[in-house]
Amino acid sequence: MRHSAICTSLDSLGERRMVKDEMLARYLEPLLRGDRTACRGVIEEALQSGIPANSVYMHIVWPIMVEIEKLLRRGRISPIQEHLATRINRTIVDQLQNKLPRRPVKQKKIVVCCTQDELQELGAQMLTDLFESDGWEVRFLGGGLTNDDVLAFINGYAPDILLLYGTAPKQAPQVRELIDTIKSIDAWPNLRIMVSGGLFNRAEGLWEEMEADMFAPTPLEALHIAASHEDTPRRERRTINRRKKRRRALVPVRALAGAQAPALAER
Repeated sequence: MRHSAICTSLDSLGERRMVKDEMLARYLEPLLRGDRTACRGVIEEALQSGIPANSVYMHIVWPIMVEIEKLLRRGRISPIQEHLATRINRTIVDQLQNKLPRRPVKQKKIVVCCTQDELQELGAQMLTDLFESDGWEVRFLGGGLTNDDVLAFINGYAPDILLLYGTAPKQAPQVRELIDTIKSIDAWPNLRIMVSGGLFNRAEGLWEEMEADMFAPTPLEALHIAASHEDTPRRERRTINRRKKRRRALVPVRALAGAQAPALAER
């Protein structure tokens, strides 16, 4: 790990210790009620206590977002509560974006996108903001686009990294298809593919079975992995007529989108 990444990691660890469980609980409770004023009050308290905006992203909003997803999957909260919470979180993130630190420009480009029917764009939006804060040139495509749309964009923009964010098991086939297409065409030999989101957090080894280059369960890890990706040897180049033998599937992709999806959601 590079020196700057080590320093960032140590700084983040100290800032994480500043975020007490009690603060997370005080944020979650009004969030589930849809109380915007109370939520803003907790975030303002965190900022006033010396926690920087990027750590509020990583150590308050992100873990609470993950917790909301878990509560919804387990039937502990209603879809209305999830919608209220997600919209308040998005408002908080929008307000914090201009408070993020601005690190020196890296001369590196990243495209962040979601699957076509992804409803939870918040995580991808937060990753976009944090990469931009870290000095990357970023383009956030969000969801609602076809794989052909994404391919056309990266063909013109030529990013160093394509970050695919997904939360639902039913999105696995589309992610797999996009990765397969990119790898088989091999038109972008220097492009690396990173995946993130609940879909990959809950299914151990799925990112490897899909042959993504990188997996980041958290924003901090996404920044660190991306910063060191040039030191990672590239896999053998593949063309449309020469595909390397696929490893035995660790997680059956079709199963994620079908009968096994409910069982996966309970992990």
